[in-house]
Amino acid sequence: MNRAWAIAFVAFAVSSVLGAKPYADGDTSGCGIEHDFWGLPHHLDIESSGQKRSYYIHLPWDYDPNHHYPVVFGFHGAGTSGHYFDVDTLLSLPLFSSSKIMIYPDGVHGTWAGPSYAHTTIKQDLQFVWDILAHLRAKYCINSARVYAAGFSNGAGFLDTLACNATVGGEFAAFAPAAGVYYTEPDGACKPARNTTPFLEFHGMKDTSAPYDGGKGHGGKLPSIEDWLDLWADRNGCGNKPTQSDFEEGKVHHLSYECKGEQGKGALQHWRVDDMGHVWPAKHPNLSGGKPAHISAGLLAMQFFDQFVRPA
Repeated sequence: MNRAWAIAFVAFAVSSVLGAKPYADGDTSGCGIEHDFWGLPHHLDIESSGQKRSYYIHLPWDYDPNHHYPVVFGFHGAGTSGHYFDVDTLLSLPLFSSSKIMIYPDGVHGTWAGPSYAHTTIKQDLQFVWDILAHLRAKYCINSARVYAAGFSNGAGFLDTLACNATVGGEFAAFAPAAGVYYTEPDGACKPARNTTPFLEFHGMKDTSAPYDGGKGHGGKLPSIEDWLDLWADRNGCGNKPTQSDFEEGKVHHLSYECKGEQGKGALQHWRVDDMGHVWPAKHPNLSGGKPAHISAGLLAMQFFDQFVRPA
């Protein structure tokens, strides 16, 4: 797929997906409905774009059907599933998400749109996310101003595609990708819903599947992480001179940008870990491969999400 064709294709998908207007009613009709699987993962099937799609939901142990909960989507890496991402990251544990509803969608044949190896189009996967949101609002008590998304690898790359869509991406308040493969960049295809789109990105310098310096990936050409950060710094009006702090004897680096808008403080952040490969950054050993990292993406992402609310 050449670059010009890729930009045109993504732009078409971004402009043509969904005829509906963004959800703006604030509350949800799902409040007051009782469920009997609190604190346990529950598999759900829905129809989207003419096919059966699925996702896992994890309600807090003390779920109150009359309380509006924040929602966090977790998008898995290629070749796995939503349940795998849940087990890998442990994000459903109270340590990370005691007061949040966790959603783990399943990609078709274990992949998300964007790379050449995907089994769906961008339009289909964006529609799937929209359909999950509609299903959630009808069945569960959620806070529509506090919907967030995290992701790993191919799932992290899809977060970039999602954020670049003004309709579906506009439903989310903030994003936290880790080890992302950003195949649907560069900037020409990206039309975010707002001037400031909060992002917290994690990446390892020893990542060979999503190289920090970019280049050829398994599903196409990848931008360098520095170039990717520059794109979002420009979109968010941050400038390109972040504040950097170093930790763990200089092995871990945190970059924070000051961006425009009421929620611009720290709206773009990046954690770079010198000795980390292609893993979900966690203090515990995980299934995505490798030893425990110096940082916990789960804790940092949840703290990041709590700073941001989707503007009305």
